[in-house]
Amino acid sequence: MSDAFGSIEHAEPTRGIMRWIIAALYFVAGIIHLARPEPFLAITPDWVPYPGVVIFLSGLFELAVALALLTRRFRRAAGIAMAVYALCVWPANFKHAIDSFAMASGDWRWWYHVPRLALQPVIVWWALFSASVIDWPLRRR
Repeated sequence: MSDAFGSIEHAEPTRGIMRWIIAALYFVAGIIHLARPEPFLAITPDWVPYPGVVIFLSGLFELAVALALLTRRFRRAAGIAMAVYALCVWPANFKHAIDSFAMASGDWRWWYHVPRLALQPVIVWWALFSASVIDWPLRRR
């Protein structure tokens, strides 16, 4: 079966590029979580215990999974962990959007928050696909 990626065998260079991009994004996010936790603390839902510790640990986690994704040994586990993490932080993204919409801070919030919320499932797929956990939309013959 052929599609935008071609066969699964032809998808490997694409997976490699996608893997480096998502690893870089998670790595940068980890550094930002550790260096500037204040914006993340502001969007952490109230029900999260010890938000400062959670933000710090999430920064360390992002650094670890970014590096692990680039290894063969831990790639699969890192992809799954990235996908689960993306699901776990989704409530903070919703809180950030709701808080922003409640404030009269300008129309830019629609351009940021709506795509951000809509793209979270894409981030989940990206992590799983780039780690070779899933092949969708490709099929094995």
